[in-house]
Parts: sequence; structure tokens; C-alpha cells
Amino acid sequence: MLYPSEWGHERGLKGQRKLLSGECTSQPEPLRPIDMATITSTKPPSNISFLLLLLLAHFIFGKSQLEVNYYSKSCPKAEDIIKQQVTQLYNKHGNTAVSWVRNLFHDCMVKSCDASLLLETVANGVVSEQTSARSFGMRNFKYVNTIKAAVEQECPFTVSCADIVALSTRDAISLLGGPSIEMKTGRRDSKESYVTEVEDFLPNHNDSMSLVLSRFQAIGIDVEATVALLGAHSVGRVHCVNIVQRLYPNVDETLNPAHAEYLKRRCPTANPDPKAVMYSRNDLITPMIIDNNYYKNILQHKGLLTVDEELATDPRTAPYVEKMADDNEYFHQQFSRAILLLSETNPLTGNEGEIRKDCRYLNAN
Repeated sequence: MLYPSEWGHERGLKGQRKLLSGECTSQPEPLRPIDMATITSTKPPSNISFLLLLLLAHFIFGKSQLEVNYYSKSCPKAEDIIKQQVTQLYNKHGNTAVSWVRNLFHDCMVKSCDASLLLETVANGVVSEQTSARSFGMRNFKYVNTIKAAVEQECPFTVSCADIVALSTRDAISLLGGPSIEMKTGRRDSKESYVTEVEDFLPNHNDSMSLVLSRFQAIGIDVEATVALLGAHSVGRVHCVNIVQRLYPNVDETLNPAHAEYLKRRCPTANPDPKAVMYSRNDLITPMIIDNNYYKNILQHKGLLTVDEELATDPRTAPYVEKMADDNEYFHQQFSRAILLLSETNPLTGNEGEIRKDCRYLNAN
């Protein structure tokens, strides 16, 4: 899922989001006389503090601009068209559904859910995030524009590519046997690529659990939700390039010995060709269903990636792994919550960004 496997990815503020909720039940304090000397002697806030307040306000305001059925008036058939296209593509190319789930991660983890991931490299201009090493194994980008073209035919310059990323993920999760999710819309598209910053935000499959958790917490995704998001490793596959460091020259001692032998048959060389079709499925029992088999596998030390093993053994994450392994409904509930948190990361709204006609290029190009 969330790493250079083929599962199936600030502008402004990067920081933890806080849910502002609750009721005030205490009695109001009595009014006190105003001390004018205190007011006149109070120092104004520093420029840095003021800027942080502005960024926080922008972050919260951006989220508040998203809403369910955002296109109900401007393009009422939009979500049905997207669902129809996602379903048709899934019936022809089942792995597209896995790609849509990974797209959301790679797009939203890097600054904003703004479809910057979809921009292609152009001469003397944009350098695509798809060229980053973190994007290894990603595919099916061409079919995003198939979906976009169908929507454009109905409502030109109305539905953003960022919302297509989000909604296609929602529909893909359902097709992959996952939970039904009510996704908000109203995102707009980035006018730039963040290729130079991808590795600063996207965790790698060999990173420590502390670093992985910190990357997610930086965008407001708590430990429980992080464990749930990694459950997307239940679908899709991992290229041998990202497995062999656990097999050669010596087998990782934390890897289940019998499973290690199986993986060696799938990945018979320490230097696999990145372009070759050499991979292993994350889940050998239900490889195209988002379910809790992933957690059962990693508790048996059958995870393909280092992060899978650490997720099952780190004391901060292990209790959630065990609970999700025992209860698929609980996993789906937390997965839904995590996907919503991820999909609402620092969106562009209002007059920010643009609505691209072609998801691959800025309108100016």
C-alpha cells in the first residue's frame, strides 16, 4: 500500500490537525474590571505566531469547504459517471482498483489532496512526482484521464482531478470488498508538482516505525488510523526489488522461515530487474479483497516489507494489529475513518488552484 509496493501515495501548513468539538458546561465567570495598564503593556504577537495562526485558520477553513454532494447542482451526474467508469475499468483491468487506492495515499501525503501526483513532466516546466523513487511500481495513470474525459463530456471544467482521485478511491474500495465510504468533495487542483519534496513526506518501507508514525501524525492521522491504512497492503502486490533485502544474503530472522522459502521462489535473485514482472502478493488467500487477512499474516511474521513486521511487533501498534486481526468489522470501521482523514488533508478550495481539463497538464500548458 503506502510504500513502493503496488498496492491495491504543505502546501501551507504541515502539522497535526485538531478536532475542535465539545460542549461548554461550566458556568461563566463574573465580569472583572478591565486593567488598561495591562492592555497597553501587553506585547503584540510575534510575526511567527501570527503567521502560524493564519496557517491554522487556512487549514481548518479548507477542510470546512469540502462537503458531501458538492457537485449536486453544478454536475449532478458526476459521482455516478465516476463510479460507472471505475467499475468498467475494474471489470476489464482489476488492478486499476488497487491503483486508485494507492493514488490517494501518494497524492494526499505530499502537501495536499490536490492531484499534483497526476501531473506529467513537460519540457522546461513541470517535473512529475511520478518520477520519484517513492512512486516505483505505480501504474494505470492513463486510465485516470479516461474517467476525467467522461466527466468533462458531461460538465466541462467543473469536476477537479483531485476529487476524481478521491471518488475513484471510494468506489475502488467498495469493489475490492471494503467498506462503503461517504466521501466529501470540493477539492481543487494544484498548479505545481512537489517532486523535490516527495521523499520528505512519504515514508519508505524500510523506515523505522517511529518515523512512519510521525509522518502520519503530521497530517492528523493517529496511530490507530495509521494501522488501519496499512491494511491496504491486503490487496495488490510488492515487486521483488522491495523484498530481496529481507532474503539476501541472509534471510531476515524475523521472517517466517517457510514464507521466506516461498518468497525466494518468487524472487530468486538478489538483484531483480525493476522492469521485470517479479513480485509477490501481499495476501495469498484473498489477494484482491480489503480485509483483515493482512493482520493475520503479519502476526505470523509473513509480512513482505520491513514495516509490516514492525507494525505487528511495535508496542504502539501491536494492540491495534491484534484487534483488527480478530475483528474485520472493526478494521473496516477504522479503515473508513482513516481514508476520510487522509482524503481531507489540506485541500485546495474556493479560488485556490484550478480545475484542470486534462489531469496530466496544467491548464496553462
